[in-house]
Formats: sequence, structure tokens, C-alpha cells
Amino acid sequence: MSQDFQHAADPSENQHPPAGGAPELTEEQMEFLASMFGLARAGKTEELLDLVDRGVPVNLSNEKGDTLLILSVYNDHTEQAQGLLARGADVDRVNDQGQTALGCAVFRQNEVATKALLAAGADPRLGRQSAYAVAEIFGLDAMRAILDAHTG
Repeated sequence: MSQDFQHAADPSENQHPPAGGAPELTEEQMEFLASMFGLARAGKTEELLDLVDRGVPVNLSNEKGDTLLILSVYNDHTEQAQGLLARGADVDRVNDQGQTALGCAVFRQNEVATKALLAAGADPRLGRQSAYAVAEIFGLDAMRAILDAHTG
């Protein structure tokens, strides 16, 4: 299936988007892209990162606005999240519920992911459910201390 994606994403094909929009994808290509979110949730780190290295957009998001990074962090796949960060994942993408990867890391009380996201430039005040709001709502004092230590 990854060959299908590579073929579809091959710039030598000189595909032009229809006027006013992105190029239309086949059902098979859509299913392939949707499978990326399953890999992120399941912690299939090697497979997911290999596909990103082959051209799957690192900031791919689903119909809810969840990115591969948000799903990786929410499901406690820290190594996978770090791999996505190393490949340029946007740390400040906000999903449709107002959540960020950093807010998810705080909610999961994942100190390693929280520190990695902060080091990558994540904004702890971004989103309706910001990292600070999550720490406050759930009384996560240790996570609040990490945020405070980073932001000064």
C-alpha cells in the first residue's frame, strides 16, 4: 500500500490540483492515509516513522484535527512522539476540541513528552484546553511545576 502513496505523491507525475482545491485522492489512498492514525495510536513507531520518511506528511491530521503527534502523545508513545518532533512535527497544532500535544502530555502526566514538547517550542497556553488549563482542572501540580519551570 505504501507504493500507492508514493506513486500518488510523486512530483514527477506533475499532478495539478483542481481549481480551488487539493488534488483528489482515490479511496485506496484515503484508506492508506487513515491507517497512519491507527499506527500512531498503536505505537507502531518504526513503521510510522518509516512512512513519514517516505513522504507521508508529518503534520497529517484526521477529521477531528488530531495529528500524528497528538495521537502519539495521548497514547503515551513517547519515543514515537520524539521521532515525529525530530521530523518537524508542528508542536502547536490545535485539534477541533482545542487540544494540543502538550495538553495531552500533561493530561497523561508524561513528564518526558512534556519536556520534549516544551524544548521543541510548544506553547503551554495554546488551545481551549491548554496545558496549563489541563494541569489546573485535574490538579496536576507536578506537571504545572514543569510548565512553570520552562516558561519562567
